[in-house]
Amino acid sequence: MILNFKFASIPHIIFGAKKLNELYDIIPKFGKNVLYVIGGKSLKESGKWNEIVNAMEKKSINISIISICREPTPTLIDEAVAKYKSKNIDLVVGIGGGSVTDAGKAISAMIPKEDSIMNYLEGMGNKIHDGKKIPYIAIPTTSGTGSEATKNAVISEVGSEGFKKSLRHDNFIPNYAIIDPELVLSSPSSVSAACGMDSFTQLLEAYVSTRASPITDALAFTGMRYVKDAIIPACSTHALDIGVRSAMAYGSLMSGIALANAGLGIVHGLASALGGLFEIPHGVACGTLLAESTKINITQLQKIGDAGKKGLLKYAMVGALLAGKEGYENVDVSYYCSILIETLEKWTNDLNIDRLGKHGITIKEVDKIVEKAGLKNNPVQLRREEIMEIVRTRI
Repeated sequence: MILNFKFASIPHIIFGAKKLNELYDIIPKFGKNVLYVIGGKSLKESGKWNEIVNAMEKKSINISIISICREPTPTLIDEAVAKYKSKNIDLVVGIGGGSVTDAGKAISAMIPKEDSIMNYLEGMGNKIHDGKKIPYIAIPTTSGTGSEATKNAVISEVGSEGFKKSLRHDNFIPNYAIIDPELVLSSPSSVSAACGMDSFTQLLEAYVSTRASPITDALAFTGMRYVKDAIIPACSTHALDIGVRSAMAYGSLMSGIALANAGLGIVHGLASALGGLFEIPHGVACGTLLAESTKINITQLQKIGDAGKKGLLKYAMVGALLAGKEGYENVDVSYYCSILIETLEKWTNDLNIDRLGKHGITIKEVDKIVEKAGLKNNPVQLRREEIMEIVRTRI
């Protein structure tokens, strides 16, 4: 078999408990002036922020701080860039969830520019970024988006004409990604649940994507192998178990690498539309749509005969993985596809993932949501009516 695929670069990855300490030796390599992009309060409440500040003082590093409390908007990025453009920033460090990671990525990319980020957003601006940036280190404090391993920063504007668009360039992949599961221990169960479902969505959608390759298959499958046994414990009885949190952090990292190279599907096509129109956390949007989207994808693959066999087999292999089956030869495709759907539905219920209605979304908005959605690299073509049914079912 002749294979054809491309694989993007990944950051220099440092993974493991207490690996945050390596940050203090890395920073002096870049310079003395560091801009920290952090979350609203969790990092400070965990005590880690004081540790970081003390380490910076010992290294004689000058630090500036921006706190991000929501998904980054063009205005937020432009204002941050204007404030720190003249500060001779040598390095940007983002420590937080996906919004913080993306904001840091965007700020590092826009400090060298003289105009608004709007001019460079995909589908919005008329300029192409040249990739020049301030070096960037990403340190996630949630296990969800995998943004620490990707080349794009998602920027949002919520409203009737809102959007979620990417600032993207190969050079925007973080110079370093430090994944320390100890930083996730304080994550609330609701956040861990939404992030965990987002992570698994990315792994599954990358695995069944029309752009998948043997490399992305291997990464996505190993990510799902770790997440499947950890996602419920991480949000309940074993929230403080570093092994469980490590498994979720690994799955999230793999999801970022896999999606960057294989793309995603209808869940993220809808989540992008939802995030532009409504104040709904990205992980919640993905988590609430995953089971229903998977069910409809499988149903449509079953209807197209031989053309759907490859996609169905992949879904069945994931179902077998979730069922704990050893070996994947000659799997009962129909049976394990059903197991997959049942497991995803159970996770959605057990993790108390919000329905869309809890975020103000009603039946009358379905048309507009679907109008703005895209299939991306979904394993099967879906008609408008089928996409509408996914959304309606979760309201």
